[in-house]
Amino acid sequence: MKIERELPDGRNAFTGYGEGYVEVGGTRYRESLVVNAERVVADWPARSIDMLSADHIAAIVELHPEIVLIGTGSQFQFPEPMLLAPLQKAGIGVEVMDTHAACRTYNILLGEGRNVAAALIL
Repeated sequence: MKIERELPDGRNAFTGYGEGYVEVGGTRYRESLVVNAERVVADWPARSIDMLSADHIAAIVELHPEIVLIGTGSQFQFPEPMLLAPLQKAGIGVEVMDTHAACRTYNILLGEGRNVAAALIL
């Protein structure tokens, strides 16, 4: 699916997604990644919600987002609550949803000028 919506120029936004991939600014990614307005962390090693670790969460905290959207793949799965504690301790809001919903929500929040990050499991 292609996403067409007016977003601030020069900021990383999702431009499409489908089975097993997402597109950021027209570049297709097939591996898990973390995205914020200025940066794409394409080597985020979280391959499934069950494999999510404290180190994966620490990579998100380093970006200092206001809110993080965790996309859990094609189906919604909630991670272990203890894993999310560092985000909450840092004052970062957390929303968990399927990956495609996270892409759409990220673009909306980005368009509103929010400091948002999306951590997507593909």
